[in-house]
Amino acid sequence: MVPLFTWFRDWGVSCASLGGGFCTLFVFRRDQPHVGWIVGYLLLLWFLFALMTQVRGAVEASGRRSGRLLVTAADYTIQSLCHGLLLFVLPAYWAATTFTSLNAPFFALLVALALVATFDPWYRALVHPRPWLGYVFFIVAVFSALNVALPLVGLPPFPSLVASGFLAAAALAPALHRAGGLTWREALRTAVAIGVVAAMAAAVGRALIAPVPLFVTDATIGWIVGSVDSLEPALQAIPATELKERGLVAYTPIYAPAGLSQRVRHVWRQNGKVVEVVELSPVRGGRREGFRTYSRKTAFPADPAGRWTVDVSTSSGQLVGRLSFRVTP
Repeated sequence: MVPLFTWFRDWGVSCASLGGGFCTLFVFRRDQPHVGWIVGYLLLLWFLFALMTQVRGAVEASGRRSGRLLVTAADYTIQSLCHGLLLFVLPAYWAATTFTSLNAPFFALLVALALVATFDPWYRALVHPRPWLGYVFFIVAVFSALNVALPLVGLPPFPSLVASGFLAAAALAPALHRAGGLTWREALRTAVAIGVVAAMAAAVGRALIAPVPLFVTDATIGWIVGSVDSLEPALQAIPATELKERGLVAYTPIYAPAGLSQRVRHVWRQNGKVVEVVELSPVRGGRREGFRTYSRKTAFPADPAGRWTVDVSTSSGQLVGRLSFRVTP
């Protein structure tokens, strides 16, 4: 019985948590993030983080068993809240990430952290001996959740990205106060300074983060037959003669939350080289099937053969989606 109890203590709860995580991914669908849940988890996570940062040293120094149990329970709750936040936002990042682009590694990081937070033995082995890694979990969870939540209340993706970087870093003020031996005023000033640096880093590295919760719902490359509603899909390998005769349409309906307006563009590339940039009408959020955007290209180089891509990006340069096709001689 003891080995069975030990296994259940170490892995049974984790497996149940993994099952609950999969249920969460089905319930919190990619096109309907629940901002209320995200904000509630964020507030509770920050409150516990701030509280435990201040009292952990005194509780552990007391040597009391009740104190150790309190610290263990608080650590597990913080782990669970980070886990829950990551699960809430993963569907949005999954939908918005282009896996052949620079924003794919950040999604992979979120998946890795969610898995580590799911399995308690992994979390204890990796995070507990390394307090700095706990701060990484905290910052990434707060940043990724804010980056999803802020556009849901009407803030465009790029300002949301910058604000999320600032707020996630500034939330470390309690840790700076305790671990750095700073006064609260000094800790707040330092946290704000770090937040400004984090916001600047987010702005510079915006191509590394998908513009959640925007995503392309049904991208198609094809030819217009009558109107854009009757688009004839093209083959992945398009003969150059047919391309020049008929032109080509990139059709990219984009989902955005209600109340959000975002300018987007199509960037046509041949073999990685920009051929044309087409500014499109601003995306208006609120349509479940996506706001219809498209561009039609009729002028091609003398030799159009090669690998083509059409990047759908925001005006600030964050990649929403990508279409690809090949032109044969």
